[in-house]
Amino acid sequence: MADELKRRLVHASGSGLVALYLLAQYLEWPLTWARFQLLLVALAVGVLVLEFLRLRVGLEWWLYEKLTREYEQEQFAGYGYYMLSMTVVVLVFPPEIALPAMLMLALGDPISGAVSDNSLRRVKSPRVLLTMFVVSALLAAPFLGAYPLAVLAAALGATVADGVKLRLGEFIVDDNLTIPIYAAVAAWLALAFL
Repeated sequence: MADELKRRLVHASGSGLVALYLLAQYLEWPLTWARFQLLLVALAVGVLVLEFLRLRVGLEWWLYEKLTREYEQEQFAGYGYYMLSMTVVVLVFPPEIALPAMLMLALGDPISGAVSDNSLRRVKSPRVLLTMFVVSALLAAPFLGAYPLAVLAAALGATVADGVKLRLGEFIVDDNLTIPIYAAVAAWLALAFL
């Protein structure tokens, strides 16, 4: 249980990236969107290097033992998908779409996980789905509030990504990869077509 709480806190720490960008805009620091994109690319490359060292070279840090799940010991870990998906949305979408999508992963996912019974169902319980939807809508509203359908679409995208296991053959796609991407694509579609 203690390790799970640590994982959730580390998960939530990703919201610090969004806070950094927003603070820089407020204080007029020179962190432009292009520089923020470069920062995310650098972090993603760092994660790929760490995962290569862990899986291929055998680098074993105590941190890996505490923050990775048992099934991740021999495969690409969730934190890698986390960083890659955040980087993708930052590279592809504008800030008003990418930033709430990042928050849905950083904050929405651990909150929905806290109300989950951790069963291995294909579709999570209605309580978990509703929690993720409400949290995601609340996170999207400050960024997309002028477009209520985009708020709802982003929240629905994040909820589907979090609540429905996507399986490709024997591989289950990690929701750390899908949450921000589904949310951002859904928001973009709503803005473009609705």
